[in-house]
Amino acid sequence: MLNLFDTEKLGQLHTVRVTDHAAAKEAFKPDRRVVLADTQPIYRIGMKNIFALEDDIRVIAQVETLPHLHAVLEQYPTDVVVLDGQLLGGTLNTIPELLRRSPDTKLIVQLAEPFEATVVELYGQGVRCVISRSISADLFVKCVRRISDGETWIGNSAIGWVIEAYRSQTTSDTNHRIQPKLSGKQLTIVRCITRGMRNKEIAYQIGTTEPAIKNCLRQIYEKLGVSDRLELASYALHNEVLKKDLEDLEKEGYVSKTAQPLGVTSSGV
Repeated sequence: MLNLFDTEKLGQLHTVRVTDHAAAKEAFKPDRRVVLADTQPIYRIGMKNIFALEDDIRVIAQVETLPHLHAVLEQYPTDVVVLDGQLLGGTLNTIPELLRRSPDTKLIVQLAEPFEATVVELYGQGVRCVISRSISADLFVKCVRRISDGETWIGNSAIGWVIEAYRSQTTSDTNHRIQPKLSGKQLTIVRCITRGMRNKEIAYQIGTTEPAIKNCLRQIYEKLGVSDRLELASYALHNEVLKKDLEDLEKEGYVSKTAQPLGVTSSGV
């Protein structure tokens, strides 16, 4: 696997430019379509070099400014944008604007130094993953795949920050609110989410289909007033939802009395 700064094969790289319509059309196959937005050309080339080895990831454009990124997102369907934190320009208003322009695009932000306040704010703004610029190539590829699939990844160093931030945010909202009652199946799904399981894995464990799990998750989100898997996991842990209803789960036969303690599994990014 190539390092981000491996220059031995730079001559083999072919950048897909937004003005090259023939190349762009070829790029729009049913793959994971990625845009690289970075201020450093050599770093963009290094990322392109890594993704060029993967059959399911296709870099459709490389840009170095926000106006160019806006133009790409308006012109081409994009699954994932890998965004250099330097392009944020000291303000986090960039993220809402990008998501407004392209709501179906998932954002990965790379930071040279991931500070707690910045990381927490980025996740709160809708970023799916915040990673270091020194991330290894194999984890980088894995991260892009997971984010493209709709997941949210939190690194080991950041998971405590994010959970604590959500816990503090939801305390005032939940102190005086009666917790909604979840069914045994819904509790089992929540339990799987707190373990970091994907929808496909949950469906296999429960004995149902992945679309059924997605529908059930939407019902859980609406019932608990959360918007994504991260908020769901934080809500469940903070409010001890699973601990309080473990007896109900046992009665309905979804878990055994020897079930292990729950916890959020980080991505390892």
